[in-house]
Amino acid sequence: MAHVTLTGNLHQLTGGVAELEIEAASVRQLIDRLGAAYPDLAPQLAAGMAVAIDGQIYQDALFQEIGPGSDVHILPPIAGG
Repeated sequence: MAHVTLTGNLHQLTGGVAELEIEAASVRQLIDRLGAAYPDLAPQLAAGMAVAIDGQIYQDALFQEIGPGSDVHILPPIAGG
């Protein structure tokens, strides 16, 4: 299971849950499972969030793999270029 941390104000959409353990093999699967567990969070996730997996930040990470025991942070979108 991956250890997932929701940063910023995302925990307000999960009833105060900011950290959880969840089984997911990819970011897409993680987002689907988080959205199913926390319907108020789903629109934020669908709008696009950056994801850090074991310290590496990904902007377009839907197909990025998540290993068992990975540390995953869901981050607000990162602007710039």
